[in-house]
Amino acid sequence: MDTEVIIHLVANSKKIKVVDRIVDAMHKITGAYSLVALTSKKMVGMRDPHGVRPLVLGKLDNAYILASETCALDIIGAEFIRDVAPGEVIVIDENGMSSSHPFTPPAPRFCIFEHIYFARPDSVLENRSVYEVRKDIGRQLAIENPVDVDAVIPVPDSGTPAAIGYAEQSGVPFELGIIRNHYVGRTFIEPTDQIRHLGVKLKHNANRAMIEGKRVVLVDDSIVRGTTSTKIVQMVREAGATEVHMRIASPPTTHSCFYGVDTPSRQKLLAAQYDLHAMCKFIGADSLSFISLDGLYKAMGETSRNAELPQYCDACFTGDYPIDLVDNDSGAEKELTLLAERS
Repeated sequence: MDTEVIIHLVANSKKIKVVDRIVDAMHKITGAYSLVALTSKKMVGMRDPHGVRPLVLGKLDNAYILASETCALDIIGAEFIRDVAPGEVIVIDENGMSSSHPFTPPAPRFCIFEHIYFARPDSVLENRSVYEVRKDIGRQLAIENPVDVDAVIPVPDSGTPAAIGYAEQSGVPFELGIIRNHYVGRTFIEPTDQIRHLGVKLKHNANRAMIEGKRVVLVDDSIVRGTTSTKIVQMVREAGATEVHMRIASPPTTHSCFYGVDTPSRQKLLAAQYDLHAMCKFIGADSLSFISLDGLYKAMGETSRNAELPQYCDACFTGDYPIDLVDNDSGAEKELTLLAERS
């Protein structure tokens, strides 16, 4: 849908040159995007002025490459040159590569959830190793939310680097207490509860030898609907754990993402419906804690979150959307926002 709209805007532009038509089209768009367009003679790449989504520039021999993450460059043996800057337009043709900045750049607001979950851990985004960031988040999580247990167990795979950091900081042994089936995709974006429940069962299996008779802490990247967490806690209890605690390597997800991520509406977000105690009861854990927002920023190398001008897009945790939601007229969203403000 988004691609079709952009093509229509390009086709209806009054500009003459194709690159100018593309830029003209993007001036009419409000939102977050990383875009690569191919013509018969050129390749054009650009990021939205806030730089919410990643885009990187690489080179292989004499050919320039655009990709969403550096791991794509690694696969083909290409050299990583740099991130495409927020609001930058890259044009690649037979004469090489050229760059321009046709958008008035606001303060960058890169999506912090890319570092928590979406990006591959072997990528480097905004000059930070995703793997190292996730370990640092786990370390900060252990500082803020320690628990007396026998084993630190990741919810694989996205929770694994944070669990390693948690184990290193806490001194509690790291164990692969849950084994993931790599032939099943990500469950939180599946379309129905029935498919999500089935996906959790197919995706994870308890490693009883590492769990039975132990007090364990499960480290996961986030809780969205709570479907996966509930099933995981139940699975680990059935495998013989005497205590099951959960530690989450992000703050509570209380708001929907409107910048290219298919997250549920607020009515389906567990943290938008329940407080911490009720969430813990819902998933069936002995305790539940999340990293604080400032703690997340510390793990990202910042002193804390700048409330006046946040360094990242963290709207899914705060409701602070850096780009106007011009087409969001959901009454349910507004009602939940008003309820949150009153409480």
